[in-house]
Amino acid sequence: MIDQKKVVVVMPAYNAATTLEQTYQEIPFKVVDEVILVDDHSPDNTTEEAQRLGITHVIKHEKNKGYGGNQKTCYKTALDTGADIVVMVHPDYQYTPLLIEAMVYPIVRGVFDVMLGSRILGKGALRGGMPLYKYIANRFLTFFENVMLSQKLAEYHTGYRAFSREVLEKLPLHLNSDDFVFDNEMLGQITYAGFEIGEVTCPTKYFKEASSINFKRSVKYGLGVLRVSITYRLQKWGLGKFKIYNFKERKGQPTPQEVQ
Repeated sequence: MIDQKKVVVVMPAYNAATTLEQTYQEIPFKVVDEVILVDDHSPDNTTEEAQRLGITHVIKHEKNKGYGGNQKTCYKTALDTGADIVVMVHPDYQYTPLLIEAMVYPIVRGVFDVMLGSRILGKGALRGGMPLYKYIANRFLTFFENVMLSQKLAEYHTGYRAFSREVLEKLPLHLNSDDFVFDNEMLGQITYAGFEIGEVTCPTKYFKEASSINFKRSVKYGLGVLRVSITYRLQKWGLGKFKIYNFKERKGQPTPQEVQ
């Protein structure tokens, strides 16, 4: 807890049994109050490993709901536990939890509403083993998104994120995809709502056990990112109306009419 703000870490997990302990042991519990792990119906013993480690809340989906579907469960559970700040940490040890404090303090102090751990700031991405084609695609998609969303972010595709409670209550996340493009839809909604986003440099690690989507799914994800960016711009120009942006551009809890 920081300044009476409850900090909760959520872990969307799939086949994370071999990397979970290493990730969990780096969590700075002097500021983190609870950990929630959602196992998206892994065929390995991710759930059993989480229980062995004593993770506060362990949930296992009865069927695989996808990366976005997993996050929806994570955030709802975090809000139900009274979280004021929620940090998403992948349990595959691709991102180090040692940066949680750097992610959380700007939100606690009211400087930003959302913090991203960027692999692109600095030289960590390629040095950490990011495949060259993914790096190039990352840079192209980020440039396109910055133009379409009128932002200036170093990266939109990191899985290391922290949010204030207000952000998670405001966004109609249930309208988003259950697949990987959920992350980009969420950033589109955050920008549309007028929340401020900050970034910190984050090293990354690519290794056999780390989660990574294959080339085919990467292409699908990239096309989804382009769609999100274009629909955002059309919505802002008043040339289209898309359900994921069906809420008012103001901070605060949306009314039921705004998310229908």
